Parts: sequence; C-alpha cells; structure tokens
Amino acid sequence: MSSFTKALRVFASKPFIRFARRSGISDAELWQAVNENFDADLGGGVYKFRLARPGEGSSGGARAIVALKAGLRVVLIFGFEKKDRPNIEIHELRAFRKAARVYFAYSEEEMTVLVRAKSLSEIARPRSVKGERDGKGV
Repeated sequence: MSSFTKALRVFASKPFIRFARRSGISDAELWQAVNENFDADLGGGVYKFRLARPGEGSSGGARAIVALKAGLRVVLIFGFEKKDRPNIEIHELRAFRKAARVYFAYSEEEMTVLVRAKSLSEIARPRSVKGERDGKGV
C-alpha cells in the first residue's frame, strides 16, 4: 500500500448512505469503486463512478456522484439507480460542483468536525481493497 492511499479519506452524505444501504452496497464495495477508474469527469472536481450491486455487476447498476480531491478526499454526494434515471440534470450538476468546492475548502480538522456532528459519515478503510494500486487509485 502506498502513502498515497493511506492518506485518502472517504466520506458520504446522509442521503448517499441511505441509498447505499437500500441498494445493498457495502462500505468495502464503496472503497473499491472509488479506487477504480471513474466513469465520467463532470468537471469542477465532480466525478461519476459505477457501483456494482451484489450479484448484478456495474454496467446496469447504480451510479455515484462524488467530489474527488485526488489522493486526499472523496465525498460520496449522490447515488442513483441507472434503471430509475439515465443521468443527473444540469441544475443538479451545478449544485454538486458547488458542494465540491465547499468540501475541498475544508481542512482535515473541519471534515472531522462534520463527521462528529453527523453531517457526514466517514467510511473506514477496509483491511484490503481489491483493485487498489500503488499511486494509481484515487
């Protein structure tokens, strides 16, 4: 494991956590997804990742919209099922970009305060992450 991935912290909004639990996506699967290649760069530090659902794979499954500061921080902002909607709307993308700017401006200490206040959840790094590569993950 590289120091690059040791420093990475992964957070999730409350709505995203509810979505992941309803979809049966574990914390380890979330870590794996954000350590793989993204599906689309939406600009402004916002990315779309495919999420594999148990027993279904990732191509027709769920999607995660994340704020990503490479090697430092991932904030899982929004999740959706591909069967429920083909993509996000432009006004949603604008809001996600604005949220990304806010999350990127916070220090590590301020992010910890948000977790303690239960505004965000921090997803603990699993013991091993399938697909994590030295310097080539998020």
